[in-house]
Amino acid sequence: MSQALPGYLLSGGALLFFTTAILVTRLASNRIPLALGFVIATLTNVVFSALAFAVQGVLSDQPVTWNTRSFWLFAAAGVFSTYLGRWFFYESVVRFGPAKASVFQVSSPLFTAAMALVLLGERLTLPVAMGMVLTVGGLILVSYKPGAGGNGSVAPAEPAGLVVPVKADSATPPLTLHQRLLKSVLLLGLASSLAYAIGNVLRGSAVREWNEPILGGLIGAGVGLAMHLLFMPAKSALWTSLRQADRRGVWLYALIGVCTISGQICTIGAMRFIPLSIATLVTLCTPLLVFPLSYFLLKSRDGVTRATVAGCGLTLVGIFIIVLR
Repeated sequence: MSQALPGYLLSGGALLFFTTAILVTRLASNRIPLALGFVIATLTNVVFSALAFAVQGVLSDQPVTWNTRSFWLFAAAGVFSTYLGRWFFYESVVRFGPAKASVFQVSSPLFTAAMALVLLGERLTLPVAMGMVLTVGGLILVSYKPGAGGNGSVAPAEPAGLVVPVKADSATPPLTLHQRLLKSVLLLGLASSLAYAIGNVLRGSAVREWNEPILGGLIGAGVGLAMHLLFMPAKSALWTSLRQADRRGVWLYALIGVCTISGQICTIGAMRFIPLSIATLVTLCTPLLVFPLSYFLLKSRDGVTRATVAGCGLTLVGIFIIVLR
């Protein structure tokens, strides 16, 4: 337990950072569209992690050693998590609502555990595996609200990523394969979960060879930003949109960027001490904090049902089993 304590503390810190980012997103999305906010937040990821790395260089008396393999692992993790994972997740949120999207996201630790077992030989004890199942089941109960997020049709809200939904007219042509795939909540949800899981395994493998979580976060954020700028639509209008954007909204998304990259760095650091799937699972327990904080701080009207309370209890039992394994 003592050897794993730093991992749990770092995961707990990541949980607080990600919870703050979610709460601030509720405020920021009312001022700036999510697509533009994503660019601001990702750009802040790069700037803040670069500053943090510079501070680390000043305070540390040990020079940074170079590890080419880990560099490319961190870079690949940026493609899967910072770019693909976020894109698939935000697309599923916009098209099908946050409730359905979140159910798939909480399955990411299970995919992470399976891939870590196959690729890294990372095994979990039976009590830990049972605790994970209880925690994931509890998070699904907390996150999912029947009837929320529409019936699976394309939402009228602005898309969060790269694809602009096709508007139907009086003579709607048959959907292409690409359009049918984008209307599948199963495909988008599982793609998001798998992308995050692959990114987690890549980061965990990298940080165990190269103990540079801040630099790893910077590399991944830089690659994710480059991918987004490369493939985003209407790149020529980006600067104009940024200049015309609500100033307070810009600062809110910048705060989101600080929180998300800080949480990511903490998660990477935690992976040196505890199994990858456990580090990922703890950081996904944001609903346990978001619901009560939303009620007291943001006066949110999200209903707390018996299923929500039961899910919170189940999640806490699962985490208790894991920590005391």
